[in-house]
Amino acid sequence: MSADIRIAILSDNTVGARNALGEHGLAFWVETSRHRLLFDTGQGFVLAHNARALGLNLRLVDSVILSHGHYDHTGGLAGVLHATTGPVMVYAHPAALLTKYQRGETGVRDIGMSAECRDVILGGRYRFTPSSRSAEVAPGLRMTGEIPRLHPGEAITEPFCRDAAGQEADLLPDDQALFIETDRGTVVLLGCAHAGIINTLDHVQSLTDGKPIRAVLGGMHLRSATEDRLTWTKRALSRFKINCLVPMHCTGPKAAAALWTAFPLACQAGGTGAHFIF
Repeated sequence: MSADIRIAILSDNTVGARNALGEHGLAFWVETSRHRLLFDTGQGFVLAHNARALGLNLRLVDSVILSHGHYDHTGGLAGVLHATTGPVMVYAHPAALLTKYQRGETGVRDIGMSAECRDVILGGRYRFTPSSRSAEVAPGLRMTGEIPRLHPGEAITEPFCRDAAGQEADLLPDDQALFIETDRGTVVLLGCAHAGIINTLDHVQSLTDGKPIRAVLGGMHLRSATEDRLTWTKRALSRFKINCLVPMHCTGPKAAAALWTAFPLACQAGGTGAHFIF
């Protein structure tokens, strides 16, 4: 793909532009010469406001891709779909629509997609394409599908569960990334990388015949990572020789600082309002 890809951050935990708002969530605007897509929709509190502040028209969105089924990535979906004027495709792993909970010191809380968003997806007005496999969503843009968990050190250790009693573990098979093939390498957008950032990048390269990874943006879910895991992750990341690394959302301040220290020439700031051209 030779044409430029424009990516704007519509939702993130931090803010990097005047008049924009932040929330605990993540949403990317992805624009090509012919398509306007959203990868995730944040919690939904700031999406419409930030789109207006950045001069982006949500009515033009033709596809929405969901990285997984947690509330901080799916909460704005219903609002976006109601705002669009043309036919809209919605892509997600089928497990993204299942119930999702997390155990904590105060009990078990619901962290899944809202009933409103689930009903909108399944209501028949929009074309919902559930898939556990890699699929093209626009020329040069593909979902990874389910990500093989090859590195034991990236196993999910947080108490995610499928039931309100907190008894059935949720290993988040719905976790996936979006990747964009450009003339100078692959650009990877992460939701939370629950499957592991290295597992994700290895899978992307398996789907692109080993093409170099040019950029990685998004949540890397390292906020609770041990020192050993951070050390291992930095070492594993170095083999990809990434030119642009943007730790966001659930990466966590400690892990983000470690990545900036390890890759000072590659790391760039994210935050709501940040723009990237590839």
